Amino acid sequence: MESSARPISPVSVRERLTEVRERIESVCARSGRESSGITLVAVTKVFPASVIREAYDAGLRDFGENYVQEFESKAPEVQDLSGARFHLIGHLQSNKARKATELFQVIQTVDSAKLSRRLDEAGRPLEVLLEVKLSAEQAKSGADPGELPALIGAARAAKNLRLTGLMTMPPWSDDAEPSRPYFRRLRELAAQFGLPHLSMGMSHDFEVAIEEGATHIRVGTALFGKRKKP
Repeated sequence: MESSARPISPVSVRERLTEVRERIESVCARSGRESSGITLVAVTKVFPASVIREAYDAGLRDFGENYVQEFESKAPEVQDLSGARFHLIGHLQSNKARKATELFQVIQTVDSAKLSRRLDEAGRPLEVLLEVKLSAEQAKSGADPGELPALIGAARAAKNLRLTGLMTMPPWSDDAEPSRPYFRRLRELAAQFGLPHLSMGMSHDFEVAIEEGATHIRVGTALFGKRKKP
């Protein structure tokens, strides 16, 4: 898939990464947390493989993509990046599960027992998170909190899946504070089911997410600037 996103120089990525890490350090300091407990997932959707390589050279190791087909076109150009981990953070249809297991090390958006089974049947070791829908927005994907016991049971029963946590996306707002109740609710659910990882928070609200317990933040714009979609 071709991208119209503007090219990014290694210097600009490095500078932006420094700024993001300073923000992480600051919020961790005031929250009594260690920044080493925060995984920064660089969201590279729409950007070409060359940007992933530049970000890798700047020190990033975790990358988030939204679409199986888009990343499939980039994967051959980044498969040599030692230690890089690729996270699928967009909705995954069960008919693309097998291909997803070939491309990604982490699937953050498991939202059904059927999808867990399909991923497991592919026969590859895979880390998974369950996506939880906590808002009423129709456009948002994810499982209802009431479905979690069954979904957790299905994921834990799968021999090839390692369930590590929960993921959510709150309604969009320019203000970070409205996201807080959604992040807090996800933390409560994770604690209820004994899951250690929480993927929540993006460029505009990851400080609030970290305050509420995020272990994984998904950051694109703050690292790479605004995306220009085709």
